[in-house]
Amino acid sequence: MTSSKGVAGVFDRAADTYDTVGVPWFGPIAAGLVEELDVHPGERVLDVGTGRGALLVPLAVATGPTGRVVGIDLAPRMVALTAQDVHDLPQAEVRVGDATAPGLPAGSLDVVAASLVLFFLPDPVAAVRTWVDLLVTGGRSGVSTFGPQDERWAHVDEIFGPYLAPGLMDARTSGRRGPFASDDGVAQILLDGGLSQVRTVHRDTVARFRDADHLLEFSWSHGQRVMWESVPEQERTRVRDRYLAAADEVADPGGGITFTQVARYTLGVKG
Repeated sequence: MTSSKGVAGVFDRAADTYDTVGVPWFGPIAAGLVEELDVHPGERVLDVGTGRGALLVPLAVATGPTGRVVGIDLAPRMVALTAQDVHDLPQAEVRVGDATAPGLPAGSLDVVAASLVLFFLPDPVAAVRTWVDLLVTGGRSGVSTFGPQDERWAHVDEIFGPYLAPGLMDARTSGRRGPFASDDGVAQILLDGGLSQVRTVHRDTVARFRDADHLLEFSWSHGQRVMWESVPEQERTRVRDRYLAAADEVADPGGGITFTQVARYTLGVKG
């Protein structure tokens, strides 16, 4: 799922349930990125791949009314819903835009941030180069990606293996190979894109689900829906049953399911 059209389509279809199924996930990961970037009042910030505003809102709070945050996303439905959500934050603007061509002047930003976005882009290094051009000297850029996946979650996701074309994996599972499989790999993307003083920080994010059905609902509500959509419609009921059975295998004694995911923050400075 590396074409711009494909990414936009998946997230447009997920927009109405994205980050709304009762699992704190995108918000905590985004909050960690804001903290690591140390955003100050009055700064000018770009949020790349804003989604439903998990990063946009805390960035806007951090910049305050004297700052400005622009959130861009390829999915028009995401943009429309998020614009409604942030209407009371005049320093925040949401628009349809491409991560590789944000449409902002060179040297006009203090911070460029992207939470759980970089692995969806067809050319991550080229995207970072574009972001660096937008920064003032001394400006910062940071991304969140996924570190090692909880093995119990990986056990559930294995159900999709036979149906996925090469490279067609959701964000978490794509982190098991290629440049997103290691801290050094992601750091090199930022270095090749023109950032310096690159550093990496890890934080654990805990995802809690009421039961297997709740995990299933969550899986359809974000980028993982591409995995479900890869399963032929006539086979989805059978795959759904296998998915629920695999989820039950890793459930806690009370029936709930708890996964721990490492969030990786990679940050750099324009020299």
